[in-house]
Amino acid sequence: MSKLYEPISVGSLEMGNRFVRSATAESLSDGEGRPLLELSKTYCALAEGGVGLIITGHAYVAGSGRCRVGMSGMHDESLISPWQNVTAAVHEAGGKIAMQINHGGRQCDPAAVGGPLLAPSPISLNADAPRPVELNERDIVGLIRAFADAAGRVREAGFDAVQIHGAHGYLINTFNSPASNWRRDAWGGSLSRRLRFLEEVAAAVRDVVGTDYPVLIKLGAVDFVRNGLTENDGVEIIRHLADMGFDAVEISGGIGQGSTRAGILRSDQEGYFLPIARKARYATDLPIILVGGLRSRERMEQILDEGSADMVSLCRPLIREPDLPNRMRDGQERATCISCNQCRPREGELGISCHYRGPDTSGESD
Repeated sequence: MSKLYEPISVGSLEMGNRFVRSATAESLSDGEGRPLLELSKTYCALAEGGVGLIITGHAYVAGSGRCRVGMSGMHDESLISPWQNVTAAVHEAGGKIAMQINHGGRQCDPAAVGGPLLAPSPISLNADAPRPVELNERDIVGLIRAFADAAGRVREAGFDAVQIHGAHGYLINTFNSPASNWRRDAWGGSLSRRLRFLEEVAAAVRDVVGTDYPVLIKLGAVDFVRNGLTENDGVEIIRHLADMGFDAVEISGGIGQGSTRAGILRSDQEGYFLPIARKARYATDLPIILVGGLRSRERMEQILDEGSADMVSLCRPLIREPDLPNRMRDGQERATCISCNQCRPREGELGISCHYRGPDTSGESD
């Protein structure tokens, strides 16, 4: 049997196969962060399509971290019940689901936040972006608490695990990176001090959810910007994740850019974070989830067989083909996604969708 379809355990979480749906911002929640019915249907389709673990699009832990209107939320007790309906539906469909929690930091839309953007240092994302406000000690402690409280709600809502977003230029990534954290206090400077925010978030989350609940991290292991995190820095961070209490790491990268690539059409273009995963394999015994342009069954199997990763994580292919794991089990060799990066909602549309109208193996016509 292909290793793709072998079961695996992440802490106390048992998965039926090695396919992970990487967190994808669906834009299918209302203005208060409550999931719409269409979002529950999206997750159920993934469960029925054979995905071993579904990770939700990022959910904000505090109002100051809402990236945009329509982003999912877990910042308030009132959200537990709506999300319980979602997890119950996914479990009924035979799936497992984790929630990714996040604070958008300097990448939030000011209109969605209704106040200043927050970051470890007052450094703008780019020349056209607003300048964020440097977090003070009290606010930092408050945001650590917000992550922990949100994780507690995740567990109460019936999710099978929680994933902390530490990548893609959001708040935790900007604490970790020397390109965005210029502090000279206990929260910045050396790598160990820059990691303090992540360490305290992880400890606070673990204190709330308990020792038996799976806690994952999506880690930005390389920044792709000048003076940012290098691959070696990322591997050094990964070396410490088990001690922080994490049960698995999903390796990604890009601080404001570089997290996705267009035009993935050949197998040699797939797995663009694989070099980091190969180095990380010698630095940690944690299960490694690899994301980054994976499209073909052959390439995924090769990566699992060589041991560089334990699970494969897909985003864009599952927007087009939510049943891709089942299709591949039945003989489909490659995702029909062409990595055109046009998945975001267009004007008048609700939620993400595939806009490519090329060949499809489903046998259905438009």
